[in-house]
Amino acid sequence: MARYMFSAYSVEGAARPQMTEEEVQRGWQKILVLEEEMKSAGALVFSGKLNDPDTATVVRMADGDLMTTDGPFAESKEHLGGFYIIEADDLDAALVWASKTTAAVGAPIEVRPFWEMPGA
Repeated sequence: MARYMFSAYSVEGAARPQMTEEEVQRGWQKILVLEEEMKSAGALVFSGKLNDPDTATVVRMADGDLMTTDGPFAESKEHLGGFYIIEADDLDAALVWASKTTAAVGAPIEVRPFWEMPGA
């Protein structure tokens, strides 16, 4: 089985339609149903929704010194909002899960396979 990461991005400042509390709850219910289906099929490894980009801390080495800075690493309007790690037989099987994921979360999903270390 191969592992894939599904990334869901949000766009800072993008206009989104106002949702009622009932619509928000229906949206979360779609996600919960999808995740239960993934778990039952043995596909879901882990998923998570991230806090806003302004909560990020970047850690780096500069001239041998450890530095930390506030904010996201990249200056961009698009930010990773959440992700799924799944296991699937192949890319085609992963894309089936990705199609269900985009329908549930209402955002485009980027699908990327994990690099497999030779001999591991």
